[in-house]
Amino acid sequence: MRDHPEAFKYTDSAATDGAAAIQVEGLSKRVADASGELTILHSIDFTVQPAETLAIVGASGSGKSTLLGLLAGLDTPSGGRVLLGGTDIFALDEDGRAAFRKARLGFVFQSFQLLAHLNALENVMLPLELRGDGQARAKAEAMLGRVGLSSRLRHYPKYLSGGEQQRVALARAFVTEPPLLFADEPTGSLDAATGEAIIQLMFELNRERGSTLVLVTHDSAMAARCGRTITIAAGKLV
Repeated sequence: MRDHPEAFKYTDSAATDGAAAIQVEGLSKRVADASGELTILHSIDFTVQPAETLAIVGASGSGKSTLLGLLAGLDTPSGGRVLLGGTDIFALDEDGRAAFRKARLGFVFQSFQLLAHLNALENVMLPLELRGDGQARAKAEAMLGRVGLSSRLRHYPKYLSGGEQQRVALARAFVTEPPLLFADEPTGSLDAATGEAIIQLMFELNRERGSTLVLVTHDSAMAARCGRTITIAAGKLV
């Protein structure tokens, strides 16, 4: 992990009004391999404005999921920086980045990432409870109703279909009304019809809440729904 000499704790007041939603400057990632060192990302630069929708596309192994992980502060870069709402996330310490994610980011994953021991309602309540939100239950129930799961609140993930699990994951991602939403192949494990329904729901929710959406996808139809697309090839922006 890269040490930063100016690491500091995050507070929600650290966000800068009027700043770009995402500003990426010279972002690179290198890892050790059998030949010595492998460069996964080569000095990436781009900017995303508030409420913009951006698709990151590219072949498997191109570095797009690595890029998404860096944007979210889930991994650390070898060089460059990422500013989210004006906050340099790698100037934060590890606890600071975790606090930033809790306060300002939502996530949708290909594999849903639901907690098996929690039912649908509890999964959606969790990020609100971690924030100390006294209205967690009411907000979670309302959001699950919005994604069409009012009758499945008490069901555990193993009793939900893949499409239903992803709807729970969408509800969990949007329930905190995050300024930024990251999605990594959100329909990759779903059949075409279910995937289309999830895509439509995700973009509807995003429009309603005005968040900035960045998604990694192989799906050209999903990418076409975004306002902008960037392509990663062999770790470079093309």
